[in-house]
Amino acid sequence: MALREEKNRLKLALEEINKLAFYDELTGLANRRLLNDRLQQTLAARQRAGRYAALIFIDLDNFKPLNDVQGHTIGDLLLVSAARRITACVRETDTVARFGGDEFVVVLGDLSADRAESISQARVIAEKIRVSLGETYRLTLNSPGAEEALLEHHCTSSIGLAVFNRQHSPEEVIVWADTAMYQAKDEGRNLIRVCQPL
Repeated sequence: MALREEKNRLKLALEEINKLAFYDELTGLANRRLLNDRLQQTLAARQRAGRYAALIFIDLDNFKPLNDVQGHTIGDLLLVSAARRITACVRETDTVARFGGDEFVVVLGDLSADRAESISQARVIAEKIRVSLGETYRLTLNSPGAEEALLEHHCTSSIGLAVFNRQHSPEEVIVWADTAMYQAKDEGRNLIRVCQPL
C-alpha cells in the first residue's frame, strides 16, 4: 500500500513538473517552450504534406492602462478571460500559447494546399478571435474582507497573420506574424494584417 501511494505521489509530482515546464501558470495555455516545439512539428509536417499552416500573433490593445490603473489582479483576470475566448475560437488540433505579457500566439495546422485559400481560412479564424476579444469583459474581483466588485472593460486586439508551407525556423515565422501585428497596431488597432512570406 505504501509503495502504491509513493508511486502516485511521484506520478503527481512528475505531472506538476511537466505542467510548469510547458504551460503558462496563469492561463494554462502552452508556454513559449511548448509553442516552439509545436511550431517545429507543424513546420516539418507542412513541408511533407504540401499543405499550408498559419501563425496568428495577437496583442491586446489598451491592456497596460487597465493593468496600471486597476492592478495586476484585474489584469490577470482579463488575460485568463482572453485566453478562454481565443481557445474557444480555434480547433482542438490547433495550439494556443501565451507568448508573454498580453501577447498570444495561435498555430493553425493542416490548412489548404492552396495558398490563397489557406490565407482565407486563417483570416476567418483570426476574425473570429478579433470579434470575440472585442466583446466587453465583465471581470469580478473577490478580495478578502471586501465586497465583490464588478468591472466592465473594453479591450480590442491587433492581430498579425503569417501563412507558410516551407521549412522555416520557428523564429522566422514568429517574426513575420509579429511584424504584421505591429502593422495592425500602427494602422489604428483592432485590425488583422497578413504577412505573406515567400
